Amino acid sequence: MSKLTLLTALLATSLLFQACSKKEDHAEDTAKKANALLSTNEFVLTSLTNKEYVLNKQNNGLQLKNAKDKILLIDIFASWCPPCQAEASHLSSLQKKYPNQLKVIGVTVEDGVPNATLQNFAQQHNANYTLVNSDQNRRIVDEVAKELHLGRDFGIPLMVLYKDGKIISYYQGATEEEFIESDIKKALGK
Repeated sequence: MSKLTLLTALLATSLLFQACSKKEDHAEDTAKKANALLSTNEFVLTSLTNKEYVLNKQNNGLQLKNAKDKILLIDIFASWCPPCQAEASHLSSLQKKYPNQLKVIGVTVEDGVPNATLQNFAQQHNANYTLVNSDQNRRIVDEVAKELHLGRDFGIPLMVLYKDGKIISYYQGATEEEFIESDIKKALGK
């Protein structure tokens, strides 16, 4: 009987340590993946239609992957913000005027906002451009604020134009469509 008790105790102890080891390995793998994600120069943003957009961090800005010749306009906004609501139709107009040269991506600062809220924003304010609601929104917002030396408490909307991975210009607060279009034309050599 004592051999059976000893064998059972040995088996139980062995399983206990194996399970702990597996859990520790899983935790270590998760930590490695998180660190790899944080150290990468890529941001994967998911649109409301579940399309993924990959932004690559460059020395002085961001670039949309597989769109080297396009101008990228990142619009940092909130669905409840009146100036952000007013800007939406202007950004849609610019996206429509320059469909092959410009990509507008709206990145919300709202954590955990339901897609339905952003879809409602798009419908009510004629936001006919890409809106992203991704777990990486906060990372991209923080990166843009860091690039512009704005700190964490900056005014929205914040729109940033990039060409070839470099910042062309940025606008904080309500901005006339003509000002943004003027910078787009300059970047296109027009």
